[in-house]
Parts: sequence; structure tokens; C-alpha cells
Amino acid sequence: MFDPVPTARSAAGPAERLSRVLLSPWSRFSLLVVVLLGAASTMLLFEPQRLLASGWPAQLTGGTAAMLFGLAYGALTVAFVPRPLLNIAAGALFGAQTGLAAALAGTVLGAGVSFMLGRVLGQDALRTLLRGKLLTAADGVLSRHGFRSVLALRLFPGVPFAAANYCAATSRMGAPPFLLATGLGSIPNTAAYVIAGSEAASPTSPVFLAAMGFIVLSALGGALVAWRKRHRLGRDTPRD
Repeated sequence: MFDPVPTARSAAGPAERLSRVLLSPWSRFSLLVVVLLGAASTMLLFEPQRLLASGWPAQLTGGTAAMLFGLAYGALTVAFVPRPLLNIAAGALFGAQTGLAAALAGTVLGAGVSFMLGRVLGQDALRTLLRGKLLTAADGVLSRHGFRSVLALRLFPGVPFAAANYCAATSRMGAPPFLLATGLGSIPNTAAYVIAGSEAASPTSPVFLAAMGFIVLSALGGALVAWRKRHRLGRDTPRD
């Protein structure tokens, strides 16, 4: 007698399905890949290494220049530009003290952006894609001892900066301890590279040689820590 009234659910069916597709883990992961590829391509065209040859624009000086450099530093680390290159540039352009402040600010900024991108866009898909014993063990370590583990990674570099950021993002580690450990743990090596950059014009000076010696020792320490972590993860991995 009466025609059935279409329900709101059936009317909204296509929109709901489209929303589920767009917000699915793999769609967000695809967006993350596109963002990172776009950032990396832009940086390759920009060639940030030219800063070491041509210097910072003459019209930008003082605190404004250092602040802009810190922002650029953060964006460049998200785009996988190696931090040692940026740290040396910070020292060469701004000297030891200002360069260190700008480099550390950029380090924390870049780590935070990478962490949030990985957490919001890639966590679900990456956890599915990387499902396995090693990821389970790494997730357990970061969840229980996140601050200490990230602090060790930053103090003794061995894992690439961006890789450590996205690895932490796929874990259950919180953002505040991650950023705090990154800021504190990055101070020694960042300072060494910045000082080396500020003294690059005098490669035989005691300050330059001391900075390079610290870099070499920290690299050896990082290799040792990575070896121990690998064996510890192997022991902590649950067996079938």
C-alpha cells in the first residue's frame, strides 16, 4: 500500500563505503608514501647541499636566519636529507652556539613531524605489513623502555634518523618521551658536527680534531650498541 521509505543507511551507503576506503590503513599509508616521495623529490631538485658552497642568503641574518634554518632543517630531515650534512652546514653558517641551537630545534621538529606522519598515516598498515617476530620484539622494547631505547639510538647513532622515527611511530611509544629522548640524546653528536662545521676552515685545529675524534668514537659505540641490541631482540623474540 505504501512504498517503503529508503532508510538513511541505504542512502548513505556509497558515502560510507567511500569514507571507509579513504580512511582505510592502506589508503593512509599510500598518502604517506606520496608525501614522502614528493618531499624527497623536492629536496633533490632544491639541492640543499648548495648551502655549504653558496652560504645563507645575505638578506637573512641573526635570529631570523637561525629560526628559518631550523624550520628548513626539520623539513629536510623528513625528506631523508642526512643530518650530518645539515649539522655541518649549521656550524659553517651560524657558528657553534647559534648553529647548535638551530640544529637541535630542527632535529626535534623533524622527528616530531616524522613521528606524527607515521603514527597517523602509516601505523596500522605498517604494523600489518611488518608483522613478525622482530617487529613484535622491537615494539615490546619501545613500549616498555621507549625513552631509554630512543636515547641510546640518538646517543650512539647507527640507525638512520628517519628510520628510527618511523619505527617508533609504528610502536605504542608516546610522543612526549620520544621527543624528549630525541632532544637530549641528539645533543652530543649534533654538537660535534656543528663544531666541526664551524671549524672547517681550520682542519688542523685542536677543536676540529677533537670534534672529529668524538664523531668516530660515537660511531664505533653505535656499532657496538646495535650489535648488542640485535642479539637482545633475538633473545626476547617469542618462539613458536
